[in-house]
Amino acid sequence: MYGALVTAVDSTRRGWAQNAFGPRTAAPSTATVLRSVLWPAAILSVIHRTIVLSTNGNITDDFTPVYRAVLNFRRGWDVYNEHFDYVDPHYLYPPGGTLIMAPFGYLPFTESRYLFVAINSAAIVLAAYLLLRMFNFTLTSVAAPALLLAMFCTESVTSTLVFTNINGCVLLAEVLFLRWLLDGRPSRQWLAGVAIGLTLTLKPVLGPLLLLPLLNRQWRTLLPAIAVPLIINAAAFPLVRQPMDFVTRTLPYILGVRDYFNSSIEGNGVYFGLPTWLILFLRILFTLLAIGSLWLLYRYYRTRNPLFWFTTSSGVLLLWSWLVLSLAQGYYSMMLFPFLLTVVLPNSVIRNWPAWL
Repeated sequence: MYGALVTAVDSTRRGWAQNAFGPRTAAPSTATVLRSVLWPAAILSVIHRTIVLSTNGNITDDFTPVYRAVLNFRRGWDVYNEHFDYVDPHYLYPPGGTLIMAPFGYLPFTESRYLFVAINSAAIVLAAYLLLRMFNFTLTSVAAPALLLAMFCTESVTSTLVFTNINGCVLLAEVLFLRWLLDGRPSRQWLAGVAIGLTLTLKPVLGPLLLLPLLNRQWRTLLPAIAVPLIINAAAFPLVRQPMDFVTRTLPYILGVRDYFNSSIEGNGVYFGLPTWLILFLRILFTLLAIGSLWLLYRYYRTRNPLFWFTTSSGVLLLWSWLVLSLAQGYYSMMLFPFLLTVVLPNSVIRNWPAWL
């Protein structure tokens, strides 16, 4: 009996070694060739963006204002003391976001920044894996290295890591939000609300996605999505020095329209001096287009194809918010990865060249 087991194990090992290193007896499949090419490129792109480019840094630095703010928070100094007359990156997180980011203030600047980059890079990789599983792909498929390579070759991911922004974690929270909504179980709906609620504590970029559980009658998601930022901000207000400065100084700046680093219709309109009526017309036009798109998706796909409904509707809502509301920045586009992956679905709305132009 023992001899038979040893022989079986040795045979398995020899078979694995033969398959891995032995001479090929037939031409490899197209999928095998693509995996062999794409995996090294994907891994090297992750390393290049995470270590090489982020170490070199950039003149645009989103992390220094964050580190300065959490350092002031730890020392009991004023946090919301930005000079908004300058175009340098500003600290715009509310008190709740300051509380979440506070642990980074207990490390030296360089170590804190490298940790922040590593966390966001890991979040993007994990988001890619969850997206693969959401669309029924495995790590052994060609889609795995192709998606990872495509993500880390985009300007949005590169800028997020080089500028050292929180968007990698926001992307992960978005994917978790969609994944748990698709699951449908009550417990997962609560978790979906917590995931998006944490992002809203930091920045409102995913706020329009709350319309999805509302339209899908997943009411449980809405309670934690609203309660989490309220609770964290309520806990943070007494801990932040002069917290009302966020309301009186920072919030008006956030709600206003700036004419630099702003890709929204209004931001571009102000920058290029377009007439007010044209700016208003374009905003109304894209709002009507978004409403029409959502109505068609809701009517024909909400129950027939929930994956297509959630992911495509998320893209419509995010694109609408960036075009019509007051602020849109280039690296926000990484939140469109769930929408872009619908290209593998038979009824995808982006299976045509104008959509990618």
